[in-house]
Amino acid sequence: MSLRVLIIDDEEPFANMLQAMLTRSGYDTQVVHRAQAGLDLLQSESFELVLCDMKMPQMNGLEFLDAMKEQGLHSTVITMSAFGTIDLAIEALRRGAYDYISKPFQRDEVILALRKAEERERLRARVAELETHVARLDAIEGGDRPLIGKSEALRLLKEMLVKVAAFPTTVLITGDSGTGKELVARAIHRASPRRDEPFIAVNCGAIPETILESELFGHVRGAFTDAKSDKPGLFRDADGGTLLLDEVGELPGSVQVGLLRVLQEGEIRPVGATRSIPVNVRVLAATHRNLEAEVQEGNFREDLFYRLNVLPIHVPPLRARVEDIPLIAEHILKSIASRMNVAQSSLHPDTMKILIGYPWPGNVRELENVLERAIVLAESSVLQPADLPIQLQHATDPVQVTLGSDELSVKKATLFIERELIKRALERTGGNRTQAAKLLEISHRALLYKIKDYGLQNHGQR
Repeated sequence: MSLRVLIIDDEEPFANMLQAMLTRSGYDTQVVHRAQAGLDLLQSESFELVLCDMKMPQMNGLEFLDAMKEQGLHSTVITMSAFGTIDLAIEALRRGAYDYISKPFQRDEVILALRKAEERERLRARVAELETHVARLDAIEGGDRPLIGKSEALRLLKEMLVKVAAFPTTVLITGDSGTGKELVARAIHRASPRRDEPFIAVNCGAIPETILESELFGHVRGAFTDAKSDKPGLFRDADGGTLLLDEVGELPGSVQVGLLRVLQEGEIRPVGATRSIPVNVRVLAATHRNLEAEVQEGNFREDLFYRLNVLPIHVPPLRARVEDIPLIAEHILKSIASRMNVAQSSLHPDTMKILIGYPWPGNVRELENVLERAIVLAESSVLQPADLPIQLQHATDPVQVTLGSDELSVKKATLFIERELIKRALERTGGNRTQAAKLLEISHRALLYKIKDYGLQNHGQR
């Protein structure tokens, strides 16, 4: 796309000649003959570059530069003058001009000045893009409950969050229970343009079906027996901000219809109301269920699923990022110490080995519970293996731990065991994936996918 150049010069023949020259060189140009007209145009339209004459009636070039600064206009300005001196050029640069060229000039001279300014614009745009990226990443990694870890799986997740945070698009966050889906939603909100507006989280499975529609969409007075006054509802409470619908798979059919209206039309209809109310809310949804399977079984609306699943984000389980466990454990210990107003505990190396080797079916939430229990029962500030629950103390074989646990989900148990078998095959073959695939009796391609899913890219390599 060609850059837009605004030419400001009171000499109409010269301005028209310059416009024709630049147009032939591929620039999108526009001409005005007064500095004030240029300011007005810059307020309403975007120009990357401005060529401005220094000597004009009513407002000269230096005054134009001052006015641009006062009005917060950031186009790159190259000044021109047939009456130029070194002092005038220096003053123009001091007031914000990028370059100064003397009239009359050769075509190559002005094109070279514009090319240099173009490069400056590209660099400035790139710096602004990087600054925005870093600011969003800082927001995602900050907050009271940040996403902790440096694993490849978490790095990829954070990169995805940086991308989706900038847009108001609906996001469906999936993952096992306890992986931190609400933390991911809060991170998206913190890094988004809505960061200063409300963030409201609601667990759809924790509210009785009879009042869920009223809680979400509100009601008018007299809508039902106990409706003694109007209630705005959570969507209006979150207006301008973000609403997280946790466990969205639990929504009953009647409420799914109302949610679909919000996503399609941007409006809600309170219970008992005769007209809809517009709302400006970014919807984030989270679930540990397989909503595609729920759609196939007729438990979830297909059209609503596609509206929610615009940007799917999967939160990896703790077993897929075991290298993050030491950092997460350290953060949890610090948080518990602050909350309980006690000295911070530390982990004995043998205790840490057990935590790293355990498959954590309950993910980070289970790790939090285990460490809090250990702190309460421990005899010293250094947590020993004996301070851990019995099932962790004997967790020498993850496969046996999984089979001996209270976990009855065939899907979860299969994932635990499959990951452990892949680890063993990679260790036995020194990271040779072709040989490991033969031992596992699966295709090489299938193994590559599973290695990525389980975060085992570097496992077994010598």
